[in-house]
Formats: sequence, structure tokens, C-alpha cells
Amino acid sequence: MPLSFDASEYGRHVADVYDETYAHLTADDAVDRLVTLAEDGPVCEFGVGTGRLALPLVRRGLSVAGVEGSPAMVAGLRAKPDGDRIEVAVGDFSAVRVPGEFALVLLAFNTIFALPDQAAQVACFRNAAAHLRPGGRFVVETWVPDPGAFRAGAALRPVRVAEDEVLLEAAVLHPAEQRMTTTKLRVTNSGIRLLPANHRYAWPAELDLMAELAGMRREHRWADWAARPFTDESRQHVSVYRRVET
Repeated sequence: MPLSFDASEYGRHVADVYDETYAHLTADDAVDRLVTLAEDGPVCEFGVGTGRLALPLVRRGLSVAGVEGSPAMVAGLRAKPDGDRIEVAVGDFSAVRVPGEFALVLLAFNTIFALPDQAAQVACFRNAAAHLRPGGRFVVETWVPDPGAFRAGAALRPVRVAEDEVLLEAAVLHPAEQRMTTTKLRVTNSGIRLLPANHRYAWPAELDLMAELAGMRREHRWADWAARPFTDESRQHVSVYRRVET
């Protein structure tokens, strides 16, 4: 039976601190790579959030639309310069359709794993393919599952340690369903914030099969946005799927 899923839940917990929590991440390599892959065509970002990637793409001259589950995250996008230039549909990106055909659909920053189960992830790939023009690309950025990092089914790891902030992630593994119950702890001089974000993880080869079921084939898999080779040691990947032309 499919798990219940509220696409707006993540944003309710994190929207007000999302940008400052991830301000240390740079988007330059990702934006450069996406501009090349889009080939001047329009882009649709699933999980567009507050515009970390979408806004730089707009400023590079691309037309960008998005799907976002959280009205609070969309409000954060709208409050920024050029935020009103991005058409956003609010809802579950495994099902919501944005009008038009796109050269590229983007699902970045591990967001494919925010969907609750395999059926929803398969539906997401099919929804991405439905948005693409023939030959268009679906780009997925996410981490490689590493159950060996868990001890007795649980893990606590530092994500970022700085003078003014410590970001930790606590997780409990549910391997039978490929799920992780996770909460990040953001510690600053102002106090502690809990940022829950559960995951249904999938192996790279499983994502490839989802693409095949949706009428797409893998074109590239890199270890990062700089297109370094994907190897046995890679802990994340950027995978590019191309819609089969018929």
C-alpha cells in the first residue's frame, strides 16, 4: 500500500531557515552544466524551492518554470529579485503538470528521495518525461546509498561545522523499504532547530530502470556537477537521462 505523502510538509519545517542553512553551497558548477545541457531551451525544475538554481538559470537567459510542494518555499522565491519571472505550480512534482514542452527537467539536491516510495518515484520519472520535448533531458542529482555508514541501523554525522553554525544529521535506517527517518539539527547561537526530511533512497541502477520505464535512457552519470567520473568511491551522482525520440 502506498505511503501517505504531504508534499508541503518539508517546507513547513524549513522554509524560514532554508537559505541560511544552505548558504555555504555554491551553485556555479551546477548552473554552468545545466545551461550547457538545456541548449537554450526552457527548463522546468521539480522541487524549485526558493530558487537556489532556478534564479541563476533565469539570469543566464533561460526560461524557467517549476513545481514546488510547499507554498512557504514559493513565498521565499517570490520575495527575491526575479522570483516573479518563474512560473510555479504548487503540488506534488510526481503528478503535477506544467504547461508546455521543455528542453530540460531538473530534480536536484537529493529531492527524488523526498518521494515516499518506489511507485511515486516511478511516477516522477514518467511525469518528467511527459514534460520533455523529444530528445529533452531529465537531470537528477542525489547521493549514493551507503547502508554501511549505519551502526545498528542508526547514524549521526556532521554535515557542516563552522564557527557560527553546526549542522548534524541523525538518521534511522529501514532497509526493507529502503527508507531513512532523518532529522537535521541546526545549532547556532540562537538555539537548536530540528529540520526533518525523510527519504526513500534508491540505487543508481534502480533510477536507470525508472528512466527506461518512462521512455528515457541514461546519457551521462558524473560524480558531481563538474563532470568528474563516477566511480566506486563516488558518494553522490548527477545523472542525465534523455527522452527517446520517436
